[in-house]
Amino acid sequence: MKSEEISAFLQERIDAEDFPSAVYLVAEKGEIVLQDALGFAVVEPEKTEAKIDTIYDLASLTKPLVTGFLCAKLSVQKEINLADKISKYFSEFDKNEKSQITVENLLTHTSGFIAWQPFYLIANSESEILNLIAAEPLENPPNAKVVYSDLNFIVLGLLLEKIRGESLDEIARKEIFSPLKLEKTYFNPPPELKKQIAASENDNGFEANLAKEKDFDLKNSQICDPQSAIRNRTVWGEVHDGNAWFMNGVSGHAGLFSNAFEVFKIAQQLLPNQTKLLKSETCKLFCTNFTKGLNEARSIAFQLAETKDSTAGEALSKDSFGHLGFTGTSLWIEPETERIFILLTNRTHARKLPFANINPTRRKFHELAAKILDKRK
Repeated sequence: MKSEEISAFLQERIDAEDFPSAVYLVAEKGEIVLQDALGFAVVEPEKTEAKIDTIYDLASLTKPLVTGFLCAKLSVQKEINLADKISKYFSEFDKNEKSQITVENLLTHTSGFIAWQPFYLIANSESEILNLIAAEPLENPPNAKVVYSDLNFIVLGLLLEKIRGESLDEIARKEIFSPLKLEKTYFNPPPELKKQIAASENDNGFEANLAKEKDFDLKNSQICDPQSAIRNRTVWGEVHDGNAWFMNGVSGHAGLFSNAFEVFKIAQQLLPNQTKLLKSETCKLFCTNFTKGLNEARSIAFQLAETKDSTAGEALSKDSFGHLGFTGTSLWIEPETERIFILLTNRTHARKLPFANINPTRRKFHELAAKILDKRK
């Protein structure tokens, strides 16, 4: 059923032009309690109403739902040791402070790497990206500070591919999507599903501006090339993130598409009493603070609600774990109550820069949803 209060609140934010559409799903102990779809998944070049099963570009939810999930699973299977130096797998990192970076550092964003770099403007091909990351100066020494970085999960995606000898999307299909019988969860969704997908940014102007701030000269770059990572068209049915697009839509940091129900199906696997794919002790990795004493509380691939100003808000317990996606998506899980909160929006579509900061909306959504769940007791 839908919540009139939550739906009215999200409609207010749609009317305020924070985002053109929103789909939410709230579950407790494996039962879907609340869900609804509002607004338009596509505004231009045509209008398409959002539905409960609308597929969204999940952006950085790829990090925990695929890459972090697989790393946790492989660590229990002894295929990866979280304490391993990344240089054990990639000799390119066997230099200076980078030789001390561990798999755990990458998973908790304590490697010291900068947040972002437009590799599609630096590399001639996807195969050069690992070397470019290995050559990047560290912003901080390993373990000194949490700095959320796409670079960490790009490397982890490449690590999974090296260990398994398969592409990341194929590993995810075999280990996650197929066992859960997911039918609308993909890297690179099929073209025939385009009408079921929420559209994203027009012209990729956000990343173009970031690149300019880093002093990249875009005047004679790929910006007008229709196959470029910076695309002068509505990004719809293809990944929004430029580096993921450059990597053929498959990366450890972005590229996953899914709908609210299938995100819920994956999220259930992170709870000890509901998982079918992980061991119950593995699930503890997602709610354990690995960065005590640092500026942010991080578990394996997730942020914890004890982090100051987290989007969990005050309504969720401090051991709750969650993640955001730049396109306007979010997932938070409260382990003790087995509550799952999913909010999918496409805040980057048909909106002028700067895009709306929807973190207050996320907190209010959690507050309203938790209040409704509490009343059911």
